[in-house]
Amino acid sequence: MNLPNAITFSRLILTAVFVGAISNPQVEGYAIGLIIFIIAAASDWLDGYLARKMGMVTPLGKLMDPLVDKILVSAAFVFFTAKGLCPVWVTALILGREFLVTGLRQIAIESGEVLAADRLGKWKTGFQLAYLIAGMIWLAAEHSSLLGGLLRGLGNLANPQNWLLPSLLIIATALTIVSGWNYLWSARKLLVQK
Repeated sequence: MNLPNAITFSRLILTAVFVGAISNPQVEGYAIGLIIFIIAAASDWLDGYLARKMGMVTPLGKLMDPLVDKILVSAAFVFFTAKGLCPVWVTALILGREFLVTGLRQIAIESGEVLAADRLGKWKTGFQLAYLIAGMIWLAAEHSSLLGGLLRGLGNLANPQNWLLPSLLIIATALTIVSGWNYLWSARKLLVQK
């Protein structure tokens, strides 16, 4: 296994640690979850960068990188819905879009075509991550003695009652819808093949 793929698989382990941490808020879980989530999100950029720079792009990496990203983001959105920070319909929409794109890519592969990632999809991911990190900052600032004081100002900015968190969620949701539609439109010929 090459280095970029090892980083991708380590992100899967980080996702499990993230879920374990946020499930235990009484032991600084939100602060630990925030740190783990940021590391995992950064590793997504790192593995892609290294794979391209070192010429180590592999079929396994192409399959696992987006899949592991979806698992991380999905886990965080489900958690945010459980905490009342994200409406159920938004989480369902985000998960549905990810299943749709994964299915469309599989259909494309079986037809010998490639359904490449588009720029809107990257922006969608960026705004989803920004929303999730901001929400984790707020939770850590509110519930953590470890990072609470350090994050107090950012936590106030990320408070769901202020403008930042709702704005990030609205933009992420809009980009989820538009980028999902773009994938569907790009794959329309594959869907009507006999």
